[in-house]
This record gives sequence, structure tokens and C-alpha cells, in this order.
Amino acid sequence: MPALSRPPADSPLGQLMSTLPRAGRVEWIGLRPARGVPMREVDSAEAVVGAGLAGDRYKGGSGKRDVTLLQAEHLPVIAALAGHDAVAPATLRRNLMVSGIPLVALKGRRFRIGEVVLEGTVPCDPCSRMEDALGPGGFNAMRGHGGLCARIVSGGTLRVGDAVVPLAEEGA
Repeated sequence: MPALSRPPADSPLGQLMSTLPRAGRVEWIGLRPARGVPMREVDSAEAVVGAGLAGDRYKGGSGKRDVTLLQAEHLPVIAALAGHDAVAPATLRRNLMVSGIPLVALKGRRFRIGEVVLEGTVPCDPCSRMEDALGPGGFNAMRGHGGLCARIVSGGTLRVGDAVVPLAEEGA
């Protein structure tokens, strides 16, 4: 898969984009065992190259969406925009909820979670199911807050509590 377009690492913008204040943390892991059934919360999951997370119905295929990630800090925003006091991670149907690191900064770069290496690929835009999950306007409440899709570069086990650590960029 070709590298995603990013400014040169030695350019001023490239330097700004590569600087992150700290590592993140996995707060929650969920698997979708079948279409239309509730997410199953787990403490760990096995990431398999080219196949996604073991036990999750979504098996990748495009090479861009093996795993979906959601920014924990966005949950209160989504809840407020959808008119709720709170929203549970499972409601939003993403695999991993992470905190402490801006997911948008991981687009186009590799990062490690536990023993697994992922590469952020594309935004995880909301789908029409968010209208059912959050009520009328749920789709729009999630726009800009849907998270990040990633492909699995190197498989292994992901666990709640694992650090989310950006890897040094090639050529940097």
C-alpha cells in the first residue's frame, strides 16, 4: 500500500505534525460479532494482518479499515450535540476508544498499541446507523468526531490500558 500523502518530515509543517505531547491510552475495546447485534466489550483483542480483529464481523478487505478508533475526549461532545447526557462507546460502534492523543495526528502514520503496529488511513465517518443509535441528528452529531480507521501492519494482542505510541517517521 502506498504511503499516505504527508508533508516532508523536515519541513516546518512536517515538524509540527510529527510533534505530539504524550502517548495515548486504550480505554475500551469492542467487537461487532455480527451485523445488527450489540458490540461486545472485551479486555483484549487479537489483531490479525489483513483480517482485522479476531471476533469482529468486519474483516477489513480494503486495507484501510482493519480497526476503527474513537477519541475518548469526543464522547461528551457527541453526547451534547445529540442531546444526551452521555454516550457509551459501544453505541458508536468503533473497536477502540483511546484517550490522551489526538487521533487526527495519527492519520498517515504508524503507531504502536501493545504488540500491534497500526497505520492510520482515513477518517471513520459516521454512517446512517447513528440516527438509530443516537436519535434524529445523530449522524450530524458525529460528523468530525467519528474517529480514525487504521490498517494492521503487524499483528498481536491489544489490551485495555495499552499505550498508543506514534512511531518515528521514515526519513525523519
